Amino acid sequence: MNFEGLDPGLADFSPAMHSTLDPVLDAHLNPSLLQNVELDPEGVALESLPVQESVHIMEGVYSELHSVVAEVGVPVSVSHFDLHEEMLWVGSHGGHATSFFGPALERYSSFQVNGSDDIRQIQSLENGILFLTKNNLKYMARGGLIIFDYLLDECEDMHSLLLTDSSTLLIGGLQNHVLEIDLNSVQETQKYAVEIPGVTIMRQTNRFFFCGHTSGKVSLRDLRSFKVEHEFDAFSGSLSDFDVHGNLLAACGFSSRLTGLACDRFLKVYDLRMMRAITPLQVHVDPAFLRFIPTYTSRLAIISQSGQCQFCEPTGLANPADIFHVSAVGPLLMTFDVSASKQALAFGDSEGCVHLWTDSPEPSFNPYSRETEFALPCLVDTLPPLDWSQDLLPLSLIPVPLTTDMLLSDWPAANSAPAPRRAPPVDAEILRTMKKVGFIGYAPNPRTRLRNQIPYRLKESDSEFDNFSQVTESPIGREEEPHLHMVSKKYRKVTIKYSKLGLEDFDFKHYNKTLFAGLEPHIPNAYCNCMIQVLYFLEPVRCLIQNHLCQKEFCLACELGFLFHMLELSRGDPCQGSNFLRAFRTIPEASALGLILADSDEASGRGSLARLIQRWNRFILTQLHQDMQEPEVPQAYRGAGGSFCSSGESVIGQLFSCEMENCSLCRCGSETVRASSTLLFTLSYPEVSRFSSDKAGKNYDFAHILKRSICLEQNTQAWCDSCEKYQPTIQTRNIRHLPDILVINCEVNSSKEADFWRSQAEVAFKIAVKKYGGDIKNKEFTLADRKEPRSPEGLLCSSIEELKNVWLPFSIRMKMTKNKGLDVYNWTDGDEMQWGPARAEEEHGVYVYDLMATVVHILDSRTGGSLVAHIKVGETYHQRKEGVTHQQWYLFNDFLIEPIDKYEAVQFDMNWKVPAILYYVKRNLNSRYNLNIKNPIEASVLLAEASLARKQRKTHTTFIPLMLNEMPQVGDLVGLDAEFVTLNEEEAELRSDGTKSTIKPSQMSVARITCVRGQGPNEGIPFIDDYISTQEQVVDYLTQYSGIKPGDLDAKISSKHLTTLKSTYLKLRFLIDIGVKFVGHGLQKDFRVINLMVPKDQVLDTVYLFHMPRKRMISLRFLAWYFLDLKIQGETHDSIEDARTALQLYRKYLELSKNGTEPESFHKVLKGLYEKGRKMDWKTQLSSPQCWHFDLPLPERWLLHSGTGSAQGLQMALFTELESSKTLSQSVWKPEPFLILCRA
Repeated sequence: MNFEGLDPGLADFSPAMHSTLDPVLDAHLNPSLLQNVELDPEGVALESLPVQESVHIMEGVYSELHSVVAEVGVPVSVSHFDLHEEMLWVGSHGGHATSFFGPALERYSSFQVNGSDDIRQIQSLENGILFLTKNNLKYMARGGLIIFDYLLDECEDMHSLLLTDSSTLLIGGLQNHVLEIDLNSVQETQKYAVEIPGVTIMRQTNRFFFCGHTSGKVSLRDLRSFKVEHEFDAFSGSLSDFDVHGNLLAACGFSSRLTGLACDRFLKVYDLRMMRAITPLQVHVDPAFLRFIPTYTSRLAIISQSGQCQFCEPTGLANPADIFHVSAVGPLLMTFDVSASKQALAFGDSEGCVHLWTDSPEPSFNPYSRETEFALPCLVDTLPPLDWSQDLLPLSLIPVPLTTDMLLSDWPAANSAPAPRRAPPVDAEILRTMKKVGFIGYAPNPRTRLRNQIPYRLKESDSEFDNFSQVTESPIGREEEPHLHMVSKKYRKVTIKYSKLGLEDFDFKHYNKTLFAGLEPHIPNAYCNCMIQVLYFLEPVRCLIQNHLCQKEFCLACELGFLFHMLELSRGDPCQGSNFLRAFRTIPEASALGLILADSDEASGRGSLARLIQRWNRFILTQLHQDMQEPEVPQAYRGAGGSFCSSGESVIGQLFSCEMENCSLCRCGSETVRASSTLLFTLSYPEVSRFSSDKAGKNYDFAHILKRSICLEQNTQAWCDSCEKYQPTIQTRNIRHLPDILVINCEVNSSKEADFWRSQAEVAFKIAVKKYGGDIKNKEFTLADRKEPRSPEGLLCSSIEELKNVWLPFSIRMKMTKNKGLDVYNWTDGDEMQWGPARAEEEHGVYVYDLMATVVHILDSRTGGSLVAHIKVGETYHQRKEGVTHQQWYLFNDFLIEPIDKYEAVQFDMNWKVPAILYYVKRNLNSRYNLNIKNPIEASVLLAEASLARKQRKTHTTFIPLMLNEMPQVGDLVGLDAEFVTLNEEEAELRSDGTKSTIKPSQMSVARITCVRGQGPNEGIPFIDDYISTQEQVVDYLTQYSGIKPGDLDAKISSKHLTTLKSTYLKLRFLIDIGVKFVGHGLQKDFRVINLMVPKDQVLDTVYLFHMPRKRMISLRFLAWYFLDLKIQGETHDSIEDARTALQLYRKYLELSKNGTEPESFHKVLKGLYEKGRKMDWKTQLSSPQCWHFDLPLPERWLLHSGTGSAQGLQMALFTELESSKTLSQSVWKPEPFLILCRA
């Protein structure tokens, strides 16, 4: 139904109304309703609440039979009589559903349908119940189990559903379409267009669909095409309810009056045979609901919101004697329904009570109802109890089947011996972290076992390679962490330990002593951190991505460029890819490929991370290739990518694409050739039988396997045009053009491939031992063929052990032959003397590729595994970060970065370190591309832009955009503040010693960003005040601290200046790049959530300016009160107010410290600040008396009055009278000390 004309007091209802409810009822509620009733902690009544033990019912006349409480204090939003069983279903504004059985209204089931939205309609089916909420359709069994959950678009606002047949459903709401859903496939099969403002009520007969609109119209639509056949303009204001029976349609609603909408007491009645209105029916109540109750006649039941019920004939006259009153507990009736048998009526009120009216003492809800299934009672055997403490208790009392055969347990003593099952050993991690207090030990739960379950290993089973089998225990002892002895410490999964200060006191420098930036792992789907680092350290890719900028809101190339910019600015501090991963989660292809992991899967390491990162590798290259092919971008988003390639051609294609010819040869002799390209290759290994039978192991060069994988040849069934049927064909792949960057997915996803790598490494090690002599374990020697490029001397190896588990070459040589063939060889630096420099060879189609990165999967049974990368960082990166020119291999394990030996990058112990992805680059690759970076963000991003909000008005604008003559310069001050909302709550655990440990911090999202001018004639006036639209579910708006309310971020209903995160991000990036200085309070957290890296010399944070070492941080509110005598952040926070206050505090800081030249005098000021704060417990005083000035002379008795609580009545009276005469200059009433002054 339409609620626009109902009591506006309902809008004040909050879903949190019942969260802290005690067993205390409203004053209007009869206390007898709660006799012998238990309330659970959320205030839901657990049993039915009969009002009276016996009710006298007169046959043929409706009267109240029972009343129950569905949910105390929570209004009932919908009621529905089950069409298949004797049940009544009730939905609440809190999204809770409750069912009652039979006319006695015994509670049958109760469960939560939606956590935030109200239930708007219920429809019973044979196997379950359909529940419709704002943007969700849920089908649940009558016991509460979910059958399916169909999520609609967030922009949808559904109000009604209509079951057209047993498997088809229509859903309508306040939008310009009606959806048709197939219940068998749970898919949208049709979308019918309707006029604005949409459909809120739907009915059906054998002739038409009837659709009610909030505009007051009722449209009749064809059953097949859903086209409008007729239309009745029933009411000028709005439609409240209507019903159809036979050839009559009756409707009630609201009419427009001078003062607004008023409930119309004339029911509009239409004859469907002649399609015209007949005489309206005048009733004596304010109709809000109506239903036909056809028994002997076609009478109508008209219900008012205040609880009055009138029965009348639609073509007769209404008699005041036919009015009954529903004794509702709440002041308003919210819902009304009639049973299929017409013997029962159900009413739901605003206090959560349900009232059942019937016309017989023992009514039935349906003419033919099936039997309802109830939970089986606990069947307990009635055998007499046995007291085992009695030694003389005869065991013959235990019933045993009588048998003369020998029992299975009667083993001879010679063949049996007692063997108790030993308890499994205590987890080594528990023993390592245990703290003893007396004889009791405490240890945190390592979460390697299911709760309250200890598995016993009955037999040793051969686990597959994918299953992360348990690492064998070490005999070394407890301190060596026996369960991790195989995994080197730097390769283990790193985690952030959170404290009360969050990340501020976490020592990232302990894990990263370089100036390169790591990536934080706690963000959802951060498993790809290692691959982001690989792409960043490819110089042409980094320059290309940073030059790219387009208009798409969720462009992976743009977000990756922003992340690369952060990594470039960082001086060893970790970054986080939250904005990049946010855009990644919105791409449908990523979800379809299974690349978006649930939090539980990511934490437990379920699934193969090696397979996952290889799919991600293919996806990101394809996605970047598509993003780079945007032909045109607006002026404000113009990039500098033209230096790389011609228009319309992707540079990703130039770097990674390999052009091929796919040939299919049929046995009839016909050959088909198709041209194609690929961005990466997947290794193809020989069959198991070819190398498993040879115990010594057959030697395969990596180059041989790579050539086999690139020039793939396979036999398969394919269509032959000559034979006109499927024939066995030989498919071969020939290379036309080699890529500049060779990307290889290793596909080591099972024990077979792992055994192949292991056997080849063993063979290569034996060859190396023979090459350098048989006994060289502890002898130093020189490997002339494994020296670094450009190094004249050999590399000194301390032990032959460094060559163990090495099969991968550091360089490979490829040559294109004249007959379209490809030769691949392992290349060593010694070969350069034989073949000549690689640059000269390229003229003859010979290319040398150097290994640049390896991504490996770490098998760790304790954490579920992780992904790390070995990357060879080039000279240009070292020169920018450290001022030196050299190359070095590094290990990147999220925020752990450590230099490693070059052989460590190619050593793969297949028990715990498995290769996943390889990157080879052409030698001298950087010289082939223009590596200049031009900042693609222009000043035009700061100019005025349109808001996404449909209802925003210019009168509500809270900021003035910058003019061209106001563009900021280097060193200009900008006041900044941001507000946030919560997307995911914090996950924490309570340890056994009572301390709280944060497992995963809450995930925040920026909701509002404000920038104010810091100088000039408009100082303090905002030039950015953007509310950030979000498509993700908001868990908590934090209104008390952020000022953000539900609806502010919704483009349909928001009145704010709403923009995308990318649009506002570009504005802040431009300000950072231009060199402005940001002034604010707590900017470190703001920039962290916005996902910006700002140089420290561009940040002026008042939380640190007014801070003494080893003392607490002081809030902006207290600083403003102490130094500026301002009272801010009263009820909620306002980012404009906070940004202005921070600017004023910075001016005050400069004044007190004499521009930083007198630190001693400012230190005394800070001491006084902390002393004052301790005395006042860091709380501000009440504000000074409020003064109101009036321009007109007042009565003599009002000349002067001062007071507090006792004068509030007079204060309110003055406010009312003066507000009506428009003489009050400050028209806000505050119950504080006040003073009224009158001008003489």
